[in-house]
Amino acid sequence: MSADASTTAPASYTLAEAYAFCEQMARSHYENFPVASRLLPARLRRPTAVIYAFARSADDCADEGDRPQEMRLALLAGYDHELDAIARGEASRNPVFIALADVMARHGLPHPLFHDLVDAFRQDVTQRQYDDFAALLDYCRRSANPVGRLLLHLNDAASPENLALSDRICTALQLINFYQDLAQDYDENGRIYIPRDEMQHYGVGPEHFRDRRNDPALQELLRLQYRRARTLMLAGAPLGRRLRGRFGWEIRLIIAGGLRVLERLEQQVATAPFDRPRLRRRDWPGILWRSLFARLS
Repeated sequence: MSADASTTAPASYTLAEAYAFCEQMARSHYENFPVASRLLPARLRRPTAVIYAFARSADDCADEGDRPQEMRLALLAGYDHELDAIARGEASRNPVFIALADVMARHGLPHPLFHDLVDAFRQDVTQRQYDDFAALLDYCRRSANPVGRLLLHLNDAASPENLALSDRICTALQLINFYQDLAQDYDENGRIYIPRDEMQHYGVGPEHFRDRRNDPALQELLRLQYRRARTLMLAGAPLGRRLRGRFGWEIRLIIAGGLRVLERLEQQVATAPFDRPRLRRRDWPGILWRSLFARLS
């Protein structure tokens, strides 16, 4: 059954069933970075899975299937409507929102962060490219940063300093995700998440993505993107040491995993810049060592 906000069930889900629905969604989607992993404190795993289910299902409304643009926007408007209903204390029949209402009430999560996510997914439906890096950062502010901020709120660690560090990490992760999905984003949705002004500066055009054209101009452009993502990631890395216990280790693992994906991208930029690097079993010992012992800042 679809998990989008148009879901209506013949009978309402119980709260336990709604949580189970979200946890199954979190388990069933492949990600390079851990989602609600066993490293998280047990009290955070279920609410993290619910946040993931909300973001994943809304993102699918924007990206998946062959719906026309108007229908995608209508589905995302349904997400805003459901969030507003939660704020008014109204019940939902959608399992994602049944569980989300409970999580938001228990943990006092800020409603605007969820609306920011929906707004970013709405922008995905209507926008294919960004004029400059500032515009791309504004997209990341709504598409990625709210997730890190919500996790800090769940962990009662949402200080101004921690939020700023989290924003850098989440933006870096979003950028890395763009760089490993260059071909998929272009082929499936005509999107290019590389600033237009930088493409023009290096003499790179949409035809590079359409034709998988790998030349020195593209390689230099991508190396610039990789360097910038690494700088952002390392600028946020102190968060992993500021947070105590398993949650801090989870953050350090995510940082180390992101840095490893960047290394793989750099290694293949001259030969296969459009191939998606996936973390393999052989990558994890190094990631674990880096998260435990290496200085990431």
